[in-house]
Amino acid sequence: MPERLLKFTKASACGNDFLLVQASDLQEGQSADLANISRRICDRHNGIGADGVEWLYSDPDHDIRARLFNADGSEAEISGNGTRCVAAYLVQQAGLKEVSILTDAGSKTCRLLRREGCRFRFSTQMGEAEVSGERQVEVAGKKVRGHLVFTGNPHFVMLVEQFPAKWQEQAAAVSTHKEFPQGTNVELVRVINPNTVEFRIYERGAGETQSSGTGSCASAVAAIYAGRVSSPVEVRAPGGAQTVKCESDSLELEGAADLIGRGEFLLWPAPEVRWKQLR
Repeated sequence: MPERLLKFTKASACGNDFLLVQASDLQEGQSADLANISRRICDRHNGIGADGVEWLYSDPDHDIRARLFNADGSEAEISGNGTRCVAAYLVQQAGLKEVSILTDAGSKTCRLLRREGCRFRFSTQMGEAEVSGERQVEVAGKKVRGHLVFTGNPHFVMLVEQFPAKWQEQAAAVSTHKEFPQGTNVELVRVINPNTVEFRIYERGAGETQSSGTGSCASAVAAIYAGRVSSPVEVRAPGGAQTVKCESDSLELEGAADLIGRGEFLLWPAPEVRWKQLR
């Protein structure tokens, strides 16, 4: 059997990293195995390493369609950061200034604000946020309370004074709690001043990540809903800061996206990465 090579581009948005792959490059029969392939190439020890894969398809009404698979092989509606990475890829490939991307959470438009080589900054129209009030759940015998926010995907947002030690364990338990049959993303948010918050994110299907676009939106919305901040909100994460503007429940997300490198992953007969750095 001949070698099976999969071409990819790796990109990062505030430390949230993704592999961008043209679905048309898949060989016959592989398109039905996106979950397993995504899991293999996202593996940080035996694969390329990433929080998820954006599988790219042509679309008659958009510049591109993106399907997101998390590092564990599960499919998600959208990643705000991943969508921005897709936009950076298209700007480099086609010289676009505005990119329309169809996601499983609907159509999103990314407007290029500036570019320096393989580093980009975009403003993305994220649509409306849905706030369903607060929910209390019990994990490890302790009751925790959070705001339910939907920003294209589900979030459980806890407003905290400090980030507790081993917060990841609690967040993981909330993420897979029976109250959320489809799972949920979990954010811990600390208000710094009336226009700034800091957060930590445990993403459904990926675990702790350096940042999140939809999580930044959900964090800002929850803090606004609680009367703690007002728009625009700078949302800081370990991987960097993004800005969320909320007007009449319509969200605009501004942040960076970097193209890191491109290469080929040998799916068969044995895993191998052939890599070229872009920055």
